[in-house]
Amino acid sequence: MRKSLIALAALLASPATAEILISNVNGIQVGADGKLQHFGALLIDDNGRVESVIKMPTPRVKRYDRLIDGQGKTLLPGLIDAHGHVTDLGFAALHLNLTGTSSLAELQQRLRDYAAAHAKDQWLIGFGWNQELWPEKRFPTAADLDAVVSDRPVVLERVDGHAVVANSAAMKAAGVTPATQAPAGGRIENGLFVDAARNLIDPAIPKATQAEMDRALAKSQDILLGFGVTGVGSMSTSLDDWAAMKRAGEARTLKVRFMVYLGGVKSIDAVPGPTPWLYGDRLRAVGIKLFADGALGSRGAWLKQPYADKPDTRGLQFHSDAEMLSLADTAAAAGFQVATHAIGDAANAQIIGVYEQLSKKYGRNRRWRIEHFQIADPVDIPRLAPAGIIASMQPTHQTSDRLMAEKRLGPSRLAGAYAWQSVLKTGARLAFGTDFPVESPNPFPGLSAAISRQDVNGQPPGGWIPSERLTFEQALDAYTRGAAYAGFAEQKIGALEPGTWADFVIVDRDPTKVNAQELARTQVLETWVAGKKVWRRAATSSPAERGR
Repeated sequence: MRKSLIALAALLASPATAEILISNVNGIQVGADGKLQHFGALLIDDNGRVESVIKMPTPRVKRYDRLIDGQGKTLLPGLIDAHGHVTDLGFAALHLNLTGTSSLAELQQRLRDYAAAHAKDQWLIGFGWNQELWPEKRFPTAADLDAVVSDRPVVLERVDGHAVVANSAAMKAAGVTPATQAPAGGRIENGLFVDAARNLIDPAIPKATQAEMDRALAKSQDILLGFGVTGVGSMSTSLDDWAAMKRAGEARTLKVRFMVYLGGVKSIDAVPGPTPWLYGDRLRAVGIKLFADGALGSRGAWLKQPYADKPDTRGLQFHSDAEMLSLADTAAAAGFQVATHAIGDAANAQIIGVYEQLSKKYGRNRRWRIEHFQIADPVDIPRLAPAGIIASMQPTHQTSDRLMAEKRLGPSRLAGAYAWQSVLKTGARLAFGTDFPVESPNPFPGLSAAISRQDVNGQPPGGWIPSERLTFEQALDAYTRGAAYAGFAEQKIGALEPGTWADFVIVDRDPTKVNAQELARTQVLETWVAGKKVWRRAATSSPAERGR
């Protein structure tokens, strides 16, 4: 009798569960079989994990502590961006924004206005210009910047992150003179520093303080959550970035889940191997990010044949085959997943060869990643699946780069360009992202591009190389399950299933019932992480909530 009373007292003293039932929703996700699943309610346990996904029509659920009426709105799993640059997104939003400038004159005017508004800043830093959007299509020069600001250093980064233009004051501060030679894997041209040549300028730029890093991370998280992005493959993460993420974790301000790929093998000195998941599965160092070449827009992508619009170059090869294998093997030997940037067909062929060798040594279950896989020789695509290689791609790159890619390559070399459907048909895995801040982190234009091969304005008619279009299921899978799998996180995120985290978004339309252009304009109303609302769009009606 005494034991029974003690047991009853313990039961009464234990904390009550706080289960949440979100009912009356138009739930949509991709099942493990690749087919769309529809559900009407979601039951979340007191730890913020999914307890059950309830099919339609919604049956009566007797046990819950809080009931939220979804008012018939569409609920999707939290979107996962497989490839983004987290603090860069925050800094891009906080510094001079050059995204969308339509001419060199507009860039100069934005710089002029920013300089006047930031008279106390010792350096002026900007991001986002793209000369391909300008009538003259030429790169900006130091002289162009000097004409606006000459009394303090100015460094403006191209949209792809693979080139910067610096004014004379910045070059002087960095010790660059007309006699300075470009390093291997880089190019210098009238104040433009491409790929490895950035190393001549970047070290001179004042390092961000801890407070500035923390502010950039907070800004980045707010932007991501506003677009329904609850998880990110954080690429080229510096040790300072990693430290800022850990500070946020300790302060319990880490909301987005980050699968971290540290920048280069030197990072192994500080982080000797993959870490466990930290801070409620919000942070983990999982891989090392390497580079094989540059970007197509700055003609740094390494091609098998010369550029159609500049026949004297094939781009920039960053490492010999032996060097590339050594770097990747160093990361793999430490237990890290290897993710390598490769855009040109020559770079992709090189990295596939490296991974084929690593698969023989370590096994194909190491999930080797190629980041971008933009321009591939069609003969190389079937080599992905046998080596266990994941193609980590960005659909909006196709819509942004279409005209430029045609010019750089010519029409006869586009068969393996942004070839999403070709990748899937070989049995290889696909993971989608945006490469933010190169592109907006908004995943919905990416989903739209994936199913249409068109931009948000419906161009070109019929889609660009329409045979590479995906179904909506395939596209959503790449932004959820596929992106989670690419980061060894499929047991925790990427789908709403019993035991996974209740990370989801509520949006303003059913993505299966609108055309591609309307899909691109989808707005997120609410974002939830671990069963808690972490972001809400202002001036919209929220789903009705009541206690029970």
